Amino acid sequence: MTDTMVKPETKDPKRIRLQEAVDKLVTVGAAGAQFRVTSGDETFTVRAGVRKYGDDDPVPTDGKFRIACITKVFVATVLLQLVAEGRIDLDKPIGEYLPGLLPQGGEVAVRNLLQHTSGLYNHADAFQRPGDRFERDRYKHFDPEDLVKIAADKPLNFTPGSTFEYSNTNYIVLGLLIKAVTGRSYAEEIRTRIIEPLGLRDTVLPGDDPHIPGSHARGYMKIKGRSVDVTEMNPSEACSAGEMISTTKDLDTFLVALVTGKLLQPEQLEQMKTTVPPEWVTLPMSNGYGLGFMPLVTERGISLWGHGGGIPGYATFIGATLDGRQRLESSITLDIDPDDFSGVFEDAVVDAINAAADCL
Repeated sequence: MTDTMVKPETKDPKRIRLQEAVDKLVTVGAAGAQFRVTSGDETFTVRAGVRKYGDDDPVPTDGKFRIACITKVFVATVLLQLVAEGRIDLDKPIGEYLPGLLPQGGEVAVRNLLQHTSGLYNHADAFQRPGDRFERDRYKHFDPEDLVKIAADKPLNFTPGSTFEYSNTNYIVLGLLIKAVTGRSYAEEIRTRIIEPLGLRDTVLPGDDPHIPGSHARGYMKIKGRSVDVTEMNPSEACSAGEMISTTKDLDTFLVALVTGKLLQPEQLEQMKTTVPPEWVTLPMSNGYGLGFMPLVTERGISLWGHGGGIPGYATFIGATLDGRQRLESSITLDIDPDDFSGVFEDAVVDAINAAADCL
């Protein structure tokens, strides 16, 4: 396999369009960006922006970054392995595994949590932290049980299984479920079941550690009009819904292993790909949502499976065809007010993903 950078003198109009789309991100709310694209045996990376402000070094293509909600794909994979082992039943109420955690535990099945059809309030909506609030809380530790309690104290938003609503709380509960049935934390299970077998040496579950180890690009947030470096933060608020750190190369290895059946038995992989009705889901490019994994339709109709994510300072995306031959992974280091993410910036991100997919 070849792995190259796009050269400025490239004549390929598709790669030129991708470079232009990635360059645009830096003009509308990104400090930097990198897109890794694989088509068959060829891999190339396009990047723009700088590693950190005040430094001319470009975004490192082997650098680590916060993968945010892509953590959910790892959690879902571990959980489905436990299903294959007969230790979890997708259609049992979560209250049978975690009695007392949720007043509605008898109504919400494990499957509802995985596919965001539980109706649980999204605890993150109570913890949106723009501006001064982020700076105040950025190093604070949060216990997962306390995060779940924020949702547990509220009524369900809808009858479980009747519609889709993305809620990070679902995956906080699933992290607790993994510990309840294995006796070990979701982080330990991810390490022993996925990270170590696949040799993902640059993939980290940081816990309370606020740092990104090794080479990485810095992430920023616009606070009162100024760019504040938010790279360091305690990710325990995200925990099993979004705490992980990785690289585009490690995510590529994970994605190939997942879609080609190296991590899941055929029955569980099919369950993962069984989606809610597409009309329930309003996420960008989505065509439904499975069990921690979603089908995505690109501008020219390529069908990819993957996930996206965002956390202060970082946004990321992964997608692959089900044969594993065509893949893309991206990391965008942000410099934007969270309230401005939708609109022009989100449109530019979607355009860059479509441009990358056009190179497949």
